[in-house]
Amino acid sequence: MRTRTLCICLLLAAAAGCDDDTADDRDASLPDAAADRGVPLDLMPETAPPIDIGPQPDAAPDMAPDTAPPDAAPDMALPPAECQRVARGYGDPGEVDVDVQIVAQGLDVPWSIGWLPGGDLIVTERDGALLRIDPAAPGDRIELARVPVNEAGEGGLLGLALHPDFAANRWIYLYYTARGPANRVERWTLAEDGQSAEADRIILDDIPARQYHNGGRLRFGPDGHLYVGTGDAGSPDTSQDTDSLAGKILRITDEGAIPDDNPLPGSATWLYGIRNTQGFDWLPDGRMVVTDHGPSGIPTEGGRTGHDEITIAAPGDNLGWPDIYACETAPDMLAPAMTWANAMPPGGAAIYTGDAIPEWRGDTFIGVLGFGDDIGHLHRIRFDANGDVVTSETYLRGDYGRLRDVVMGPDGDLYVTSSGCDGRGSCGAGDVILRVTRE
Repeated sequence: MRTRTLCICLLLAAAAGCDDDTADDRDASLPDAAADRGVPLDLMPETAPPIDIGPQPDAAPDMAPDTAPPDAAPDMALPPAECQRVARGYGDPGEVDVDVQIVAQGLDVPWSIGWLPGGDLIVTERDGALLRIDPAAPGDRIELARVPVNEAGEGGLLGLALHPDFAANRWIYLYYTARGPANRVERWTLAEDGQSAEADRIILDDIPARQYHNGGRLRFGPDGHLYVGTGDAGSPDTSQDTDSLAGKILRITDEGAIPDDNPLPGSATWLYGIRNTQGFDWLPDGRMVVTDHGPSGIPTEGGRTGHDEITIAAPGDNLGWPDIYACETAPDMLAPAMTWANAMPPGGAAIYTGDAIPEWRGDTFIGVLGFGDDIGHLHRIRFDANGDVVTSETYLRGDYGRLRDVVMGPDGDLYVTSSGCDGRGSCGAGDVILRVTRE
């Protein structure tokens, strides 16, 4: 089944765009029997000719030269950035010479990673394994827990975030697809001896789930609150419904309550109009850089294709899905800073804060999954003070296949996970975790 789905996706990717893990976005719920077994459904793709969206501004082939990030944080009241549409390809090869080290290997779809206080990695694998890995002896790994997940389609054990006061409370937050299906945020506690973890309590439940578009990214923000990225679960209109948990970035407390200063009173919604985000991080001024997946050409999405995107958003912003996409505009909706006509699609995202490569400081890095091992890469974006993209370039293209999570490590280096074992790339000896630093 995996081989057939990969072939379909490879054939459609360039012309029709694809989502994270498949070309099939059929608007149908998982049958309970299949959900209970946790078995992916093998559905044939539905495609439709792309609609004409009219002329769009293309990204300039020669971006502005690199400049140091501004000392002063940009004004939150700045007008939206001008949307740049990349009509072909993804970007020029990066010019910084980097050294890439394999920190861990032989993994099975490492979806999210973090660090324990002593320097060990903590890793989610999509099949439900929560792992502890010593980077000094990566072959010696401990399975802290086996989370009971529904691994169908893009579901499974996805996001991971450690509480800001983890050293005191040992709390681990997990985003996973539960049997039913429904996506859930659950808090777990690491045992005092560090050899196991057990479930504590559900923090947020009944996030819509389907075969595709489950979102899944978790991050604690600079304000200490938990941010949750969700997908539209195959129902695009839910992204515009602020009473729905689907198609959003949600902001809740570490106990699951709604903060009083959320932009919509009584709602967990922080941003909405999102299709399927797996990556976000914060600029110094508090605005958020968000990546999102573009449509796949299916009838329920109007036959539209491609146009994954990156956007700078402020609290309460509406990113427009499904009403607008690409560089389209509408009142009270935010167009992206950049969108790619050819499907990427984007995984995790992190703003570089290290010192090893000073010319990268303040830039956004995106894990690009791709369809076929030659497309996956690490993508660098630089914004100017107005939020316009002035640098867009690629690293590691084709070197490690599909790349998913991107995070800054405690040592100031960038860490990236591969995702070749998800059935849409080459698995080989298993997925890897990479450390990227200066050569």
